[in-house]
Amino acid sequence: MSHIEMLFRFIGGLGMFLYGMNVMADGLQKSAGGRMRHLLGVLTKNRLLGILLGAGVTAVIQSSSATTVMVVGFVNAGLMNLTQAVGIIMGANIGTTITAWIVSMSEWGSILKPEFFAPLLIGIGAFLILFSKKEKSQELSEILIGFGLLFIGLSFMSGAITPYRDAPVFAEAFRILGSNPVLGILTGLIVTAIIQSSSASVGILQTLAANGVVTWNSAIYITLGQNIGTCVTALLSSLGAHRTAKRAAVIHLLFNITGAILFGCVMFAVFSLNRVLAAAPISSVQISVFHTVFNVTNTLLLFPFAGWLVKMSGILVKGEEEPKEEESFQLPHLDERILETPSFAVEHAAKEVVRMGELSWQHAKLVFEAVRTGSQKRVDKAYQIEETMNKYERQMTEYLANISKTSLTDHQRQVVVNLLYTVGDIERMSDHCDNIAEMAERMISERLSFSLEAAEGLDEIEGLALDSMKASILARQTEKMAYVQQTIQIEDEIDELEEELREKHIERLARNQCSAARGVIYLDILSNIERISDHADNIAGYVADEIQ
Repeated sequence: MSHIEMLFRFIGGLGMFLYGMNVMADGLQKSAGGRMRHLLGVLTKNRLLGILLGAGVTAVIQSSSATTVMVVGFVNAGLMNLTQAVGIIMGANIGTTITAWIVSMSEWGSILKPEFFAPLLIGIGAFLILFSKKEKSQELSEILIGFGLLFIGLSFMSGAITPYRDAPVFAEAFRILGSNPVLGILTGLIVTAIIQSSSASVGILQTLAANGVVTWNSAIYITLGQNIGTCVTALLSSLGAHRTAKRAAVIHLLFNITGAILFGCVMFAVFSLNRVLAAAPISSVQISVFHTVFNVTNTLLLFPFAGWLVKMSGILVKGEEEPKEEESFQLPHLDERILETPSFAVEHAAKEVVRMGELSWQHAKLVFEAVRTGSQKRVDKAYQIEETMNKYERQMTEYLANISKTSLTDHQRQVVVNLLYTVGDIERMSDHCDNIAEMAERMISERLSFSLEAAEGLDEIEGLALDSMKASILARQTEKMAYVQQTIQIEDEIDELEEELREKHIERLARNQCSAARGVIYLDILSNIERISDHADNIAGYVADEIQ
């Protein structure tokens, strides 16, 4: 019965360790969310900055697999090329070593043992959740509780293993793995591929090492295998991606396999010369040291050969790029893989909403020109844009709904809600443009035209409407209050001008200076333009709510 109890204890400890790591990563990501969005500019810079970005993001989200999956999404979305992706991937391998150092903290000194401070961290976190409603306090509580659960989970696993530290099965298993490098690497690869996290598999290995049952040679080979196993997640993620994204996943695999081969050969030679070291027990801290040295050295060695990795990925992943839809129907900033890091997903969604707004502005400009010139070609193109806008709305709404299901701060959640409202307002602007296009088509078919006075008034209010739309889009893009105020000011001018133009046109109708058919169309166009301005004002209002 005691064996079953210890098994349950180990499984429960592993569960707490994995859950704690997940909770801590969510808290860290929320806390750093506002700063992470500013890292997006680094994506277009050089590879060295990419390494720093990859290491930083991975240290926050506690998963090199998640970072690499996100990179596959970036490449698939056309946000970065393969050469830039190499830097992020290399940095991700360095960032993932943070987890190993956290796990090994229990060996740094008695004050850092899990049983000493983990309960205190959970207690502080619980009090913050119960008695503080501030967003920052809630984020800190998640970090503390996740940190505490992680260590208590490690303590449970360690306690479950302790009675068996002298069991012959452990000694024999690690002797076999240590004497056969290929078998050791395969073990690390398979375990990591199953768990889908090199950080977790390294943590389990460190827990065994803390109980003195792991030898140097077996730990080294298993660790090298774990670094290869972490590539499985990105490879699976790339299956539904374009060829270039598949190459990004292959680059990750090539990078880790090359490093594993190089270090495996070196360490095999070292262990062959020093059999005492090979059979000696390794500590949790020593695994952390090797894990860090391996990833940093591998990056330094292969950094100059990034171009070679890109070429090799091209050789391994052949074939023509998949055919793409027409440009107007693509949403390049949206990729489900980017949801691995919600902070980036929110930022990319905001960029795509801005792009949607810019297309809506082009739509309005086109229909205004169609009314002015009587061009059927412009009308037909306007109808095509309306179809595109409908697709935009469906895809953006679905993507934003998926983002809302992820771990977000209160501010990020408000931004997502406002983006949903903004998408609706932009689509409504496009609907009003479509109405104007229909009126332009009617004018063309019935050979109608406006008087000079009516046309001049229409030109003036159309110009103001375009300015209003542009200002609201800039407000969304820059989050600057100046553009919000500009949108509000233009909206007031349009309301006054629309009323004035309507009264003048009614007077022309009363004096029989305009036919009833033209009069109805003119008033309908004014009404639609005024509604376009109203929706632009709504968009600016959402931004104002976020700034205040």
